[in-house]
Amino acid sequence: MAAPSQTAGHEAAQSADDAAKIAALRRTKAVATAALVACVGVFLGARALQDSYPAFAYVAAFAEAAAIGGLADWYAVVALFRRPLGLPIPHTAIIPANKDRIADNLGRFIEVNFLAPGPVREKLEEVDFALLVSEWLSDRRRSAGLSRFVGRLVPQALAAVEGSGLRDFVVKRVTEQVEKVQVAPLAADLLTAFTADRRHQQLFDELLRVFGRLLSDEDALAAIRDKIRQELPSLANLFKADAYLLKKIVASAATLIAEVEADAEHPMRHEFDRFVKGFIDDLRTSPDYAARAEQLKRDLLARPELRGLAGDFLSSLRSFVEQDLASDQSAVRRHLADMFVQVGKQLADEPEIRADMNQGFVMALASFVENQKSGVSTFIADQVRRWDILQLTRLVEINIGRDLQYIRFNGMLIGGLAGLALHVGERIIFHN
Repeated sequence: MAAPSQTAGHEAAQSADDAAKIAALRRTKAVATAALVACVGVFLGARALQDSYPAFAYVAAFAEAAAIGGLADWYAVVALFRRPLGLPIPHTAIIPANKDRIADNLGRFIEVNFLAPGPVREKLEEVDFALLVSEWLSDRRRSAGLSRFVGRLVPQALAAVEGSGLRDFVVKRVTEQVEKVQVAPLAADLLTAFTADRRHQQLFDELLRVFGRLLSDEDALAAIRDKIRQELPSLANLFKADAYLLKKIVASAATLIAEVEADAEHPMRHEFDRFVKGFIDDLRTSPDYAARAEQLKRDLLARPELRGLAGDFLSSLRSFVEQDLASDQSAVRRHLADMFVQVGKQLADEPEIRADMNQGFVMALASFVENQKSGVSTFIADQVRRWDILQLTRLVEINIGRDLQYIRFNGMLIGGLAGLALHVGERIIFHN
């Protein structure tokens, strides 16, 4: 919206321009009228002198025809805007009498010639909309303003989602898609990626460390010793064979664990490789494994906790976003602004993406113009109809009236030449 001082300045400039046009129009009218009066005066003077000076007959013929031509063109020009001399002559005051038809034709002319699909599309294709978007987003201040605007909308959008059926719809659709997924082959593929380059040996190392810690745990050793004592004969227990066996077992196990940890090619490691590979193959091909995996998936999806998880997630997300956006140092707004700036810079370096975006802009805007052009035509016609007829006439006369006055000059000149030609023809034909 323009400032009041700017609007006043524009109106003053427009009024000065109109005043200059009116002054020029009045001067031209005065000159044309004076020329017409001069033609009449010359005609009368030449007629009075032609008996004494026959050459004045030619001047009289020229002046008479020029006056008639000037008068006829004066009538034609005046008839466009008003009734000549106020007389109710038919087919005069053409513009005021045909205001509605002019309004309809003007609106239809703009619709057909300016808002046709071809010219509109050609004009739109001249504009690089995507580059304008890129330059706009690349400005840090504008992107920051956009991030603030988006930041105000995000909590409202989350609240709308939370209060609508969209959450249940999303959960239902996600559940349907998950139900279509074959879990066993997917798990086999994931494990295959995990076991590449024998990365599963890291899991085996962790298992070895767990066993190592178990061998040094007093409670675990006591439980193992009790189990050994239960299995040995009573006589062996008298000689504390359980303690001896436990010591041997722990020592042997510790030695084995140390050997396996130190040797990357230990047979136990290769045995673990074979176990893992066999398990993955069974998971991928075994119908029994597949059935168990599908049953586990169905049981998981049927649990009510899973459906409540989406609601809890949205509530937590909304709470976090609202708290963050309330802060002056909002991380969400900062990341949004950075993202918008980065998108703008990357868009500037991607001509193919810009071309696709521009094509989309052209299609969308051309379709919009095509759907709305009849409304534009009606709007223009209605606006012209609402104009005050005196204002409309004055507007047209101010802008083209001066040029129309030159028709009077041309009428006088052409009429005079035609009258002179006819007079010469008359003298030649009739030899007088």
